[in-house]
Amino acid sequence: MIKKKEIVVALAGNPNSGKTSLFNELVGTNQKVGNWAGVTIEKYEGTVIHKGYSIRFIDLPGTYSLTAYSPEEVITRNFIIEKKPDVVVNVVDGTSLERNLYLTVQLMELKTNLILALNMFDEVEKAGIKIDIKQLQNLLGSHIVPTSAVKKTGLKSLLDHIVRVYEHDIIIAKNKVVFSEQIEGKIDALEKLLEQEPQLSGKYPVRWLAIKLLENDTQVYNLIKDYPIWIKALKILHGSSSEQDSPEEPDLETAITDDRNSFIRGALRETMVISARKKKSVTERIDSVLINRVLGIPIFLLIMWCVFSFTFKLGEAPMGWIEFFFKWLANSVSAVLPQGFLRSIIVDGIIAGVGGVLVFLPNIILLFIALSFLEGTGYMARAAFVIDKVMHKVGLHGKSFLPMITGFGCSIPALMATRTLKNRGDRLVTMMIIPFMSCGAKLPVYVLLISAFFPPAMAGNVLFAIYIFGVLIAIISARLLKSTILKGCSEPFVMELPVYRLPTIKSILIQSLLKAQMYIKKAGTTILLASLIIWLASNYPQSAKISVETGTSEQQVNNSITLSSGQKAVAIQKLENNKASRQLEYSASGKAGKLIEPLIKPLGFDWRIGVALISGLAAKEVVVSTLGTIYSLGEADEKSVNLATRLRHDPGFSKAAALSLMVFVLLYIPCIATIMVFKKESGAWKWVGIYSVYALSVAWISSFIVYRIALLLGLGN
Repeated sequence: MIKKKEIVVALAGNPNSGKTSLFNELVGTNQKVGNWAGVTIEKYEGTVIHKGYSIRFIDLPGTYSLTAYSPEEVITRNFIIEKKPDVVVNVVDGTSLERNLYLTVQLMELKTNLILALNMFDEVEKAGIKIDIKQLQNLLGSHIVPTSAVKKTGLKSLLDHIVRVYEHDIIIAKNKVVFSEQIEGKIDALEKLLEQEPQLSGKYPVRWLAIKLLENDTQVYNLIKDYPIWIKALKILHGSSSEQDSPEEPDLETAITDDRNSFIRGALRETMVISARKKKSVTERIDSVLINRVLGIPIFLLIMWCVFSFTFKLGEAPMGWIEFFFKWLANSVSAVLPQGFLRSIIVDGIIAGVGGVLVFLPNIILLFIALSFLEGTGYMARAAFVIDKVMHKVGLHGKSFLPMITGFGCSIPALMATRTLKNRGDRLVTMMIIPFMSCGAKLPVYVLLISAFFPPAMAGNVLFAIYIFGVLIAIISARLLKSTILKGCSEPFVMELPVYRLPTIKSILIQSLLKAQMYIKKAGTTILLASLIIWLASNYPQSAKISVETGTSEQQVNNSITLSSGQKAVAIQKLENNKASRQLEYSASGKAGKLIEPLIKPLGFDWRIGVALISGLAAKEVVVSTLGTIYSLGEADEKSVNLATRLRHDPGFSKAAALSLMVFVLLYIPCIATIMVFKKESGAWKWVGIYSVYALSVAWISSFIVYRIALLLGLGN
């Protein structure tokens, strides 16, 4: 069998260019998710077979340029330079060409086999924009293929072009941006110098290295400085600085940016005609309502309320199915295995722990579907725009709100996203408030407690209130931090508002299912391990005295001549439950919970909740699995009701305690993985310590206030 030729294709493009939608349409579900080496940014790959070729697509992170400022930019340019993909497909939004082509001209500098996917071409035509594609191809020195991920047009032509470019079947002479005479002189001098080092010229495009040196690119500086040519290069660069001393002259970095933009404007003026519009576009008409000064924030709140109600109500039925399955599985295993260690660890540890987390999978999928839809339509950028004014009042701006919104999914990528903030004070403040945005891992805890203590009609309202409470605490915290330990002015920022468009169902489903796969993987690894540890810690050590006392009492019951056989069974069951409860309290988990109980008692929590909160540092879903494990230990009846009902019937629990616990889980320290990323991004353990003390203090005070108010409102039963 002849092995198919593989073509490696890198997909690069601006955020909101439709790159990910195009990727999903091209490869469908035949894709896998991982992380880029050394960072937690997700890496998507997919393969499609076309004309006997195996075309492997790598979806690079969305980025506006190829500087060394953000990790997304570094990943994109390093992949293209070091991995040398056979073809680079630059996905550009055809309705915003001037902005999108800035990345294109930088890709041209890398001398790659470049194809432009002129995406959203249906919207280009609809807007009456005429583009001379042939001439634009010549100016950019790359092939251009009109596409529409939404309409699924141009995809086959794009695959054809990839194969033909790979086979050198079609060739367009590469072009370059010609900078001003002064800059070209510097580039020429540096190029000649760099060509003297075969290790550099053999691996990197020397013109690109020269341009990056003139742009003060720190990574390229560090790359060159160990070579003998460095001294001569410095003379050229220092000469460049001295020549830019005149305040009237822009520095070289700015001049290079200006020249690139001039090239783009000239190319578009030559090749693009925009017809005069007679009426407002659809986007302008929608924006007149959604980002209206008066209506913007109420509409934002209404939309978010709908999202949480949708998540909760539609998730009820499939949650019941999964719950039924795990109950059936537990009963089946109990019926097969004899009573003892093995049955207990499987039924009470693994099934109760992992099953208790997986039951919330429908809610996770529904939440991601809703958020992916809003992001795909372009509304999430409007949400940040609407909140911008509020953010300014607390010393930040809308740019900080984008990582905060990302925090609704997971705090780790949200912390990484703060790298777009240039001001260190803004960045640290944003990092410290991101964990207050309720991530997806906390959702199972809320759903469990809400379903246990609140009627279905109120469920969506309570869930919405929890999320909004987190946002309010974040805003208040930002104001407090910016006025105390992190004073400083915010940087100016212009919010990008993409055109409204309907995302494809396929794209939304693929993104949501990938998130679901990661959730299931987490349940099968981290949460499974945590469940086993919690089970062992909750069963050992055991007290011989408790066993002897229970055995004696059971013997007395069995020897009784006044009790019927049914009464004896009930009495022995009570003794067994009492024994399990006392052994749990005697175990390592019980002792740890008892140790912190005085601290959490004012919040309405007992030592069992303390154990769950400690275990939640591994991952917030583990709070649920821990409760499932602990409550299973005290429940000997296999026909018992689910965890929510057990909590509701627990005399130590109440609505007030449930509200307090939800608030504490929302605000206290996130998972260990998030803490490690926080350390990496902040650059010092000092900030981890400050954040931890602050978060625990805010969580304790907020929970205490909520609990006491709830008690005053009569929710203590």
